[in-house]
Amino acid sequence: MSGARRFFCGDIDYPARAEAELTGEEFAHAKTVLRIGEGDEIVLLDGNGGEYPAIVTAVGKHSLTAHITGSAVGSREPRTPVRLLIGALKGDKTELVVQKATELGVSSIAVFSSKYCSAYINQNKLERLNRVAREAAKQCLRSRAPSVEYFGDLKGALASATQFKNKLFACEFVHASAVSLRDISGPTAIVIGSEGGFAEEELALAENTGYSPISLGRRILRAETAAIAALSNVMFVLGELG
Repeated sequence: MSGARRFFCGDIDYPARAEAELTGEEFAHAKTVLRIGEGDEIVLLDGNGGEYPAIVTAVGKHSLTAHITGSAVGSREPRTPVRLLIGALKGDKTELVVQKATELGVSSIAVFSSKYCSAYINQNKLERLNRVAREAAKQCLRSRAPSVEYFGDLKGALASATQFKNKLFACEFVHASAVSLRDISGPTAIVIGSEGGFAEEELALAENTGYSPISLGRRILRAETAAIAALSNVMFVLGELG
């Protein structure tokens, strides 16, 4: 990452107020890891696409104060909303998928449990996934971090994306895609299963909910590979990687 260090900040009311206070985890990272001090130039992010160059004016034990010198709208956010629905994965694989999905430009992420899913998500893990998304957003110079939600079943996850124009359901036992990725345009949701894949009744549920089954090729991909590969293809077709 080049340029001034970037931090998400909930205390921005510019231009009504030029001073902003950085607290919590972002402050701790700035002070103890990055050694940000008085006089350093930073960029504050409001989480809604706004970027605010600022100069640190004071660093205390629990917060730092920065003087905002201007504002801009981030230029690296995707033009087309893309939502990833991913089955909970074992170990730190879900974190890997969240990180790479953020870098590729997804707008939101849903992690879900399904019939053959053997991983679980609790509140601590969900908070960790959202931290991963924020760190990845800063690293790739995005001005928003995709929100990460958890659904205890596939039905709830599928319902969370019914408003998307394209709803794609990647399934290992689908041999021919119902739609071609080359032909999609507009807001897109894509579903990738966990290591155990999907059951026949889950495919039927997805189709009944308006999802189109797709194949990712002749080879069986690891879940994390499938998520990254599918998203890369979708983002390329939507013009987000060109």
